[in-house]
Amino acid sequence: MTVMTPKFGQKFGMGASVRRKEDAAFITGKGRYTDDFSPEGTLHLYVLRSPVANARFTVGSLDEARAAPGVHLVLTGADLAHLADLKSGSMQKQPDGTRATTRDIPILCRDRVLYVGDAVACVVADSRAHAQDAAELIDIDYEDEEAVVATASALDEDAPLVWPDAGTNRAFLYHVGDKEKSEAAFAKADRVTRISFINNRLVCNYMEPRAALAEWRGDEDRFVLTTGSQGVHSMQSILSRTFGIGPEKIRVITPDVGGGFGPKSFVYREYALVMEAARRLGRPVKWTGDRSEHFLTDAQGRDNVVEAEMALSKEGRFLALRVRLIANMGAYISQYAAFIPYVGVSMSTGVYDIQAIDVTIDGVYTNTCPVDAYRGAGRPEAAFLLEKLVDACARDLGMGREEIRRRNFIRPEQFPYRTQTGRLYDVGEFEGHMDLAMDRADWQGFEARAGEAKKRGRLRGIGMATYIEACAFAGSEPAHARLNGDGTVTLLIGTQSNGQGHATAYAQFVADKLNIDIDKVTVRQGDTDELASGGGTGGSRSIPLGGVSAAWAGEDLAQKIRRIAADELEASVEDIELSGGTARIVGTDRSVEFSAIARAAAKPEDLHGFGEFVQEEATYPNGTHICEVEIEPETGKVDVIGYWIVDDFGATVNPILLAGQVHGGVVQGLGQALTEETVYSEDGQLVTASFMDYAMPRADDVPFIHFETRNVPSTTNALGIKGAGEAGTIGATPAVLNAVTDALYRAHGIGHIEMPTTPSRIWQAIREARG
Repeated sequence: MTVMTPKFGQKFGMGASVRRKEDAAFITGKGRYTDDFSPEGTLHLYVLRSPVANARFTVGSLDEARAAPGVHLVLTGADLAHLADLKSGSMQKQPDGTRATTRDIPILCRDRVLYVGDAVACVVADSRAHAQDAAELIDIDYEDEEAVVATASALDEDAPLVWPDAGTNRAFLYHVGDKEKSEAAFAKADRVTRISFINNRLVCNYMEPRAALAEWRGDEDRFVLTTGSQGVHSMQSILSRTFGIGPEKIRVITPDVGGGFGPKSFVYREYALVMEAARRLGRPVKWTGDRSEHFLTDAQGRDNVVEAEMALSKEGRFLALRVRLIANMGAYISQYAAFIPYVGVSMSTGVYDIQAIDVTIDGVYTNTCPVDAYRGAGRPEAAFLLEKLVDACARDLGMGREEIRRRNFIRPEQFPYRTQTGRLYDVGEFEGHMDLAMDRADWQGFEARAGEAKKRGRLRGIGMATYIEACAFAGSEPAHARLNGDGTVTLLIGTQSNGQGHATAYAQFVADKLNIDIDKVTVRQGDTDELASGGGTGGSRSIPLGGVSAAWAGEDLAQKIRRIAADELEASVEDIELSGGTARIVGTDRSVEFSAIARAAAKPEDLHGFGEFVQEEATYPNGTHICEVEIEPETGKVDVIGYWIVDDFGATVNPILLAGQVHGGVVQGLGQALTEETVYSEDGQLVTASFMDYAMPRADDVPFIHFETRNVPSTTNALGIKGAGEAGTIGATPAVLNAVTDALYRAHGIGHIEMPTTPSRIWQAIREARG
């Protein structure tokens, strides 16, 4: 094992357990979220949404709604012909070399609605209540058509078509791998293990529902949009295309954000609607979504139907992997939706040395809310598929689950390792973190615990997942550090905190380089006027890319401060050291305060440090999760008894922040495995449209989580950092499911159960197994 020693020795530097700077404001109610902003004269927008999943519609008279108390504006799709649809990112190439056509999201539907919650009209009034009352006066005639909802049946010959002009519900067809090579491997296999399952659809449920406030600044000839996001610059870019204007005509501001998890990356219809209304009315216009709207309309996650098989030698070696995956896109192609299954498949061989793969992805349209990136974005789906399959392989061969993994891990001497999907892993010691996790979980002592549980009438199971993910994808995130007149420092960077602790983590890098107290560093994000560009937050990129850039910006500023101080103190730059907000000549009491240095600067650039780390390849965090459960067979209730994690994140910036990210991710993965499921009825009604029906994990569902790192520094990243924001979710879902399956298999020979493994589902599986 290689252990990375932090390069920085200061109490606020890399590796220090610094408490979050931002929390004091949040826990005292001083956080400022989008809905907290209401400029004088603010009006409120309400969106009228379709109550049916698939229909042609016509809008009747709007006179009554327009005449309703407090109403200022009513808009339908006919009023927005000048606004472009919300376009998705481009499709990947299909096997024939073409790219499928995207189906973009109209700001308001024109003559067809395609899912329950599709937007058909909006009303702006003095209050939300007035706007909602008026919306109910709009007469819309829906001509219902049959809907298609289930992912598995979307390509059936008799399935209703979401887009009739396409002649199919196939959104795209991707293929990855070498079919002939895989067929040859399967032909010589001693055994083939097959599984099929559903990766259940999820609603992300961030604490803060979405909101947007738009102002039209006529004197500036531009919009100002305030909204929770995961990056203001992508919002600015997409909305500028929607309105057909230059990006400089839109200022986007993101204040505090109460959770993002992927879906707050996207531009939604309401943002364009409040902007259009503000321009027409000359007054600020705000929309604040409620929890029901979140369930109905915010991009959802996962929703795959999978068939997978592994070709095996009699010694348990993985010879080839074959997968057919159907990925539900919903009614439209959301912003990154077509890329999510593709990036997931790029990680389909995981931590294993698999030399042949054959993977087919069918993207399909259904009459449901669009699906897009949700924490991990494709990589949790890939890890779940592979780790569920690996456990099935072990059962088929009568081999230990740890042993079959050990025989197939990519060995340290094989790195750098190019996977069959083209991923280039730089380093890895997979057996090391699996062995350590097994030791921490007392894997060898499990049989005794299972026997004791059996005496109590309980079923006990233990499961593991050894995962790897790709994050901090190739690119950069520039950072700017500025010395202020009072001796404090401001860091500007284009990522966006949604609760991860950026204000603390970035400040650690800068404070270390300048040798100042972390409270003297302010991190600013979320304003396109303050920073010309930024990549936003997603894919665990902020610290691996932005953190390195912040460190470099701090070092650049430190050098400039030393130069100015050297002139002021009449010394050489090499003799100047920085400490506690002063620059002094080493070994003397001659010094100058940072505030004085700021006044002495000849030009503003002398007080500006810049850093931009450009990464050429993704980083690859990896690790082992182990989960132990007990099941009450008469009710199907699952209790998570213990949870152990050993992760390889390359290097740790702040252990407290890191543990928080991992714990949160584990709970989200545990939720998918045990409780969360988005259910649509056959006619497209969302059955699980509130917390009364959609079961979120609760505090008593979550065990104590043992977490530690066994880091092997990345050779791709300048500071060895690999990233960690999504890893907890990626490892948790398969670890929990494998533990539940282990308990059921030991007692009743049940080798498969669908997620979420609710008490009713487990109870039914046990009853069926008992005959």
